[in-house]
Amino acid sequence: MQAKSSISSHHSSTHENHLSPNKLEIHFLCLSLQLNHPLLLHQDSPYFFFINPTKCLFFYPKENQQQQEKTQYSVITMEAKWLLFFTMAALMAVANGQESVKPLVKIVKAKKLCDKGWECKGWSQFCCNQTISDYFQTYQFENLFAKRNTPVAHAVGFWDYHSFITAAAQYQPHGFGTTGGKLQSMKEVAAFLGHVGSKTSCGYGVATGGPLAWGLCYNKEMSPSKLYCDDYYKYTYPCTPGVSYHGRGALPIYWNYNYGETGDALKVDLLNHPEYIENNATLAFQAALWRWMTPVKKHQPSAHDVFVGSWKPTKNDTLAKRVPGFGATMNVLYGDQVCGRGDVDTMNNIISHYLYYLDLMGVGREEAGPHEVLTCEEQKPFTVSPSSASSSSS
Repeated sequence: MQAKSSISSHHSSTHENHLSPNKLEIHFLCLSLQLNHPLLLHQDSPYFFFINPTKCLFFYPKENQQQQEKTQYSVITMEAKWLLFFTMAALMAVANGQESVKPLVKIVKAKKLCDKGWECKGWSQFCCNQTISDYFQTYQFENLFAKRNTPVAHAVGFWDYHSFITAAAQYQPHGFGTTGGKLQSMKEVAAFLGHVGSKTSCGYGVATGGPLAWGLCYNKEMSPSKLYCDDYYKYTYPCTPGVSYHGRGALPIYWNYNYGETGDALKVDLLNHPEYIENNATLAFQAALWRWMTPVKKHQPSAHDVFVGSWKPTKNDTLAKRVPGFGATMNVLYGDQVCGRGDVDTMNNIISHYLYYLDLMGVGREEAGPHEVLTCEEQKPFTVSPSSASSSSS
């Protein structure tokens, strides 16, 4: 069984997608100003500023702005002397691409450990590096998934940056998007989202914006052909009568045993309520990230391990042509459904999304590595799926 992680037991999409400001460890500065509106000094800044009745200026992520405050404030007219002050404060708090939170640091057994508050909480060596919001912001998420909210998409209004960054905060202390330098971290985020985009896309060859712009079009399988109940697991993960375990989520989950195992890890009753995944974008991203960070089977690496290079191939792996890199992430996640089958469309579609996202994030596809690292067409699969399974999560 996989290592367990924790998640809030609240399942309301509205609750999960709007963190309460008092749960965020953020800087604030008290001012003597008569202003009580949000202020955005930079359109792409992940923060807005709010002065409460006690005249304190708080720095909050944009997504925590109250739902009823629809208007985006780009500049609020004020005296020039205060405009200069706000500009300086904004630069200090969210200086484009620079770390917005100064980490707490301590040394334990000659190792430097850091805590960056809500996004990378808990003493971890990975929290000493840049966190995801330092190099991947809302506008980049919007670029990657540009068509997800068009009227013809099937999950309009469901997926957003805040849900992703909230889910990722649980795994950044364990190295997701925080392993190595900025380049390596950006590549891992692009790799994970490349899988997500491919698995949730409704794009096709002549689609507006191109076939790769339609990731996060779905949050569930639209017309399931069966209930995906496997009675082999009736003693460990028994199917709930009348419940369908069809594909749901960012990396779609299929079958009762996968819902049960994922639910155990996230401390959510997904076996009885698999619909929680399609009702809560943060939970859907958390489930996908747990799968990315956790080995599918004992004595196997996780997709994270094979991508960042913490997995060292054995002699048998070398003979099986399994090497660290993006190709091996497909092998870990999908086994013989994608890998060891030659130059197949399923594999190429996932790779295409990854390369496309690397370009959009400013990394460039040339950083993806050579062909044998990028693909798994000649790799012997880590996992051979049972004949009854057709899931991407088996």
